[in-house]
Amino acid sequence: MLGVGLWGLDRGGMWRDEAVSFQVGRRTAPQIWRLLHDVDAVHGLYYLLMHAVLAVHPGEVVLRLPSVCAAAVTAALVAALGTRLARPRVGLWAGLLYAVTPMAGHYAQEGRSYALVAAGATGATLLLVRAVQGGSWWAYGTVLGVTCWLHEFAVLLLCAHAAALALARTGARVWRGWARAAGGVTLSLLPLVVVSWGQAAQVAWLRRPTASSAERLSRGFLGPAVGVYGVCLVLALVGLSGLVGRRGQITLSGVALPLTVVPPVVLMSASQMSPLYADRYVLYALSGVPLLVAGGAEWVAGVAGRAVGARGRRPLPPSPLVTLAGVSAVCLAPLLQLPLLRADRDAATRPDDLGAVSRVVARESGPGEAVVFLPGSVRNTALAYPGAFRGVRDVALVEGAAGSGTLYGREAGDREVRRRLARLDRLWVVADPDLLAGRWIPRSPVERAELAVLRRDFTEREEIPLRATAVRLYVRKPLRTPPGAPPPLLPRPARW
Repeated sequence: MLGVGLWGLDRGGMWRDEAVSFQVGRRTAPQIWRLLHDVDAVHGLYYLLMHAVLAVHPGEVVLRLPSVCAAAVTAALVAALGTRLARPRVGLWAGLLYAVTPMAGHYAQEGRSYALVAAGATGATLLLVRAVQGGSWWAYGTVLGVTCWLHEFAVLLLCAHAAALALARTGARVWRGWARAAGGVTLSLLPLVVVSWGQAAQVAWLRRPTASSAERLSRGFLGPAVGVYGVCLVLALVGLSGLVGRRGQITLSGVALPLTVVPPVVLMSASQMSPLYADRYVLYALSGVPLLVAGGAEWVAGVAGRAVGARGRRPLPPSPLVTLAGVSAVCLAPLLQLPLLRADRDAATRPDDLGAVSRVVARESGPGEAVVFLPGSVRNTALAYPGAFRGVRDVALVEGAAGSGTLYGREAGDREVRRRLARLDRLWVVADPDLLAGRWIPRSPVERAELAVLRRDFTEREEIPLRATAVRLYVRKPLRTPPGAPPPLLPRPARW
């Protein structure tokens, strides 16, 4: 998993969510605390962690290293679960399966909290198993509580663990221990839930999940390649054979199935009323899939071994050979999905590439030139790559993001922005192409004013083609003068 995560880690560009992690993580702790009162409280603990990490060296690779390490830890914890609930070769197969799953590798290379949440959730699941077998509920509650503070939707893990205990038919003592730990986690999370509920407008872009959403998630969990998906699905279904064991005994599939199914199903169901679902919010549920697949492979290996032994009246195949055969089969998965794995290392596979935008601006713009960001959130590019915008004037900005306690800075009013634009004859626009094309209308009066002035008073001179962000040079339309009249004097560029 560590090798997969480090492969192509430096893509040469961050996408918008990573850029937020980067620019917020580089603020001071008081500035981050001020920001969380108004926006992104759900990621507050992660931002504070990244503040400490980026203090060592502010760079894209360092930004992603915590996710790489967390993914490696998750693979190890999956292996530990398989070993504890079945046998060492099942743990080995499950850990390797997690490592070669493209979805795990994708989020191992993102500077966001989701890989860390997956590590915490898998660790909490292992601690649940140990607690049922006589371990400490304090350790379980502490790890799960910290994980939920990294992302509050990890609290759905409590539902998965309750289902696992129900399948194991555990006694009252176990339920009392789990209930105390679950109550502590829930109470500790209440302040975050209250604050983040007031910031729910941040996820207004989400839509209700559909059947295609569930299918996409299942293919992400099992493997997008047709051959890999089919084999893993069959083995996972076979792995359900030991779903319920003896009373009080927690089984491999009894843990893995609720971990895989319950959090996505609960979140998708709740999102039918208020959309909150995104695949990455339930990445931690992926940990259960390799356990089911490895459990199914173990069942097949056992049946095949008994058949061979019965036919030839010989002992079962030696365990090392069976283990090696399983490892060899797992190695076929990345080979079949190699084009997908290779493409995922390209910044173009992310929703956008702010690094490419910054390089264009640095190459094409000159000192003292003006720039407009439409909508204002596109200013994220300048915040993540300030060197590319050094010397360029931001027309609408009146206070920086860090100083104003906002994600993207505080802008002037619409009248002031119109006045500033009236003094310009040339400006660069970094914008959402759909906004410029009129496919949606911004809510902000400042952004509507900027758009109206651009359409009325300016004409496009040049556009640098980019995939998800438009970088265009606009110049003022020539004034119409009567025939024979001298050309009007243009106003001198203003500074503010």
